Amino acid sequence: MKNELSRRRFIQTSLGAGAALAFMRDFEGFLPSAKKGMKLGLVTYQWGRDWDLPTLIANCEKTGLLGVELRVQHAHKVETDLSAAQRLEVKKRFADSPVTCVGYGANFEYHSPDPAQLKKNIDGTKEYIKLCKDIGATGIKVKPNYLPPEVPREKTIAQIASSLNECGKFAKDYGQLVRVEVHGNITQEIPNMKAIFEQVTEKNVVMCWNCNDQDLLPPGLEANFQSVRKYFGDTVHVRELNIGDYPYQKLFDLFNETGYSGWILLEARTEPADRVAAMKEQLVVFNEMTGKGK
Repeated sequence: MKNELSRRRFIQTSLGAGAALAFMRDFEGFLPSAKKGMKLGLVTYQWGRDWDLPTLIANCEKTGLLGVELRVQHAHKVETDLSAAQRLEVKKRFADSPVTCVGYGANFEYHSPDPAQLKKNIDGTKEYIKLCKDIGATGIKVKPNYLPPEVPREKTIAQIASSLNECGKFAKDYGQLVRVEVHGNITQEIPNMKAIFEQVTEKNVVMCWNCNDQDLLPPGLEANFQSVRKYFGDTVHVRELNIGDYPYQKLFDLFNETGYSGWILLEARTEPADRVAAMKEQLVVFNEMTGKGK
């Protein structure tokens, strides 16, 4: 089976120079450095779901996956109910290790036609943005998830974009990114993500490429990639790099062309007997695909 990977840059050449400079001034402290290249990290989706925070950090150190996106309701228990002292302790644990807390992977979504439900998701996003700042992270991951068939598509897309703009404005005051995962039953189709981002005005609201089969729909991976690359942020989600038919090498080649130097975050879905060994294996594959193993 053919497996592939790629990289991209936070500030794309397709962005206007003025907008790029303004963005860099706002978020200079955690923009990826082009000199460092792509880095492999972990989303705690499956492989880290039952590790407490010390174990999670230790296992990332052992394996060389030195960035982590924490997931909601997992055993590390980094949640909004933490006290100020507990938040400071989480921040210190990461600061005392080589592992970067990239951010928080939340499930907040903004498509509901119910105003109360929509408000609940926006308010929840804001609370976790505060948490991200307190623990030393740089952003929150959210997602569009659906386009209700009873609502005109254009109305829902506008609502999602408006919600992201509201969250982005709030996050800017905390020095945080809002990372929008390419996700959802319909919304993960690249034209729909593009339609959402065409109405996003906040520069700290960015797209997290998510390696779905929908990326490969006509007109194909490269055309879909190029159509939204100016919206990319500093994170990418991938599955196991040596399993399945997703063209990871082609994706990495495309990212290389843009100078991407952010986090490639492993959102593994299998159940290996030894997850630490499996993480080490993924780093070997990653290094081979990105030329770091030479």
